[in-house]
Amino acid sequence: MSVFDDLVGQRRAAAVLATAAGAAAEAVAGGRGAGMTHAWLFSGPPGSGLSAAARAFAAALLCPDGGCGHCDLCHQVDIGSHPDLESVRPDGLSYSVKQTRALILRAAGAPTLGRWRVVLFEDADRTTEQAANALLKAIEEPPPRTVWLLCSPSPDDMVTTIRSRCRLVTLVTPPTAAVAHELTTRDSVPPELAEFAARAAQGHIARARRLALDGEARRRREAVLSIPVSVTGVGDCVTAAERLVKTAEEEAIAATAELNESETTELRKVYGEGSTGKGLNKGLVRGAAGALKELEDRQKSRATRVKRDTLDVALLDLVAFYRDVLAVQLGAQVELANEDRRADIDGMARSTSPERSLRRIDAIMRCRERLAANVNPQIAVEAMTLALRP
Repeated sequence: MSVFDDLVGQRRAAAVLATAAGAAAEAVAGGRGAGMTHAWLFSGPPGSGLSAAARAFAAALLCPDGGCGHCDLCHQVDIGSHPDLESVRPDGLSYSVKQTRALILRAAGAPTLGRWRVVLFEDADRTTEQAANALLKAIEEPPPRTVWLLCSPSPDDMVTTIRSRCRLVTLVTPPTAAVAHELTTRDSVPPELAEFAARAAQGHIARARRLALDGEARRRREAVLSIPVSVTGVGDCVTAAERLVKTAEEEAIAATAELNESETTELRKVYGEGSTGKGLNKGLVRGAAGALKELEDRQKSRATRVKRDTLDVALLDLVAFYRDVLAVQLGAQVELANEDRRADIDGMARSTSPERSLRRIDAIMRCRERLAANVNPQIAVEAMTLALRP
């Protein structure tokens, strides 16, 4: 049993990481440790398990048995409580230079337990330009036992100077069978539902799990996939766009409201809200106001990110639908992500041309680009739905 056994469909990457973990153990013992380096870049399609692979490697570095998967240290890495693991994931749209510098200071300390100091940086591509420059300096001159594990969907999303100083680990999209097996064995999902979720998620493990376990997630997917056959007029297009954007806003509120409240309450306690006495000077009050304003800005950024990510999932579902239509039109012998909507796919394949399917896919991808460029969501999505009309 090893922590790498949990990586779904990533046999080649797991072998590379296991070999490097062995070299790391050799370095700890005083050997050369050839094959181990201080900076790693995990890259691959969204949902392929970038953070899971990085966390498994962190466990292998911090566990005396190379990541056995069942000891206390492996468990601490898994839940994020290991004293030598610094795990970071940007909450908002970006990770600032101030946050990066604070992270670098925390990473500079010597390992508490004597092996490695590991920094697992999810969504490292969200660093600002200034933050990336600060991160580069830390990677160029790391302390002897500090290891950086950066996660980014594409190596090209990282600045060239950082990318060139990291060893690249490329993950692949897990096959449907592997994801379905994970759902049935780990989550006790019935085989038929697991197969549906794995196929619909197109190898995105977390998305497949949500579809399998959350009926509301399946309902939202059904609502999105009803759009291609419902947008027959301008009014239908505007209504569909409004529904998509509103659903994304509601999900963002639901996903962040409880966390926002707990963060705000905790910060107010730190600054002594509800206390009395001479200790509450004007400086402390001003500091509390500034800290609350900074927290509110971060929370707004996080809500915007959740909204954008929710919209992006819906757009990718639409892309998959039209990709299936195109596959049927061209007679391609490939697995359809939306086999459960085969009647709609076949009907559209007969009533339109491959060129029209490609133009619709292009319209959806342009919408994704516009949303990433902070175009008003309602305007961007309306332009897309108008392009989807017959």
